[in-house]
Amino acid sequence: MNWYERVVLPRVLNFAMRQEVLLPFRRRVIADARGAVLELGIGSGLNLALYGPGVSAVTGCDPSAALLRMARERAASAIVPVELIEASAEALPVADASIDTVVTTWTLCTIPDAARALREARRVLKPDGVLLFVEHGRAPEPGVARWQDRLDRPWGLVAGGCHINRRIDALIGDAGFRIEHLAHDRMPGPRTHNYLYQGRARVG
Repeated sequence: MNWYERVVLPRVLNFAMRQEVLLPFRRRVIADARGAVLELGIGSGLNLALYGPGVSAVTGCDPSAALLRMARERAASAIVPVELIEASAEALPVADASIDTVVTTWTLCTIPDAARALREARRVLKPDGVLLFVEHGRAPEPGVARWQDRLDRPWGLVAGGCHINRRIDALIGDAGFRIEHLAHDRMPGPRTHNYLYQGRARVG
């Protein structure tokens, strides 16, 4: 990890992701969280204030020590117990079938091996557990999708490995989940970057 990724990028990500326009999307996802929650790519902890009394504890994992330092400050004011772990979602230090809810918000775009991370999420979920997600990804318009393919590599170089052309629903289904609900929306920004997948899935 170079200096830009260690020092500059975490601050940029925290600034970009705390936009007020993203809050309604976060609220809709977190509202369904119950029991023991694992949040993949917890980042600077922007979701922590949204977890309510239906959640018994939140475990947040992220590979960035800088972002976790920011998350610790937010964890101090959370109404639920929070444990933060410096770890990759591709190799979770979490026991099998121990989690009620896995949450991902704008995370699967950045994980190098998102398919592996989703298999890990499936491993740690209880048989009746649920995956809640809001992610940006591949747009349905062929012209926009072609531009996403062209821009994906250069964008990733400046945005910490973020991919803008991933089919989020396909990734989730291929990892062995059954999608119960899926909705699409657009957040503010370029059409190559703002197509959202939001929903709920269970272990298939």
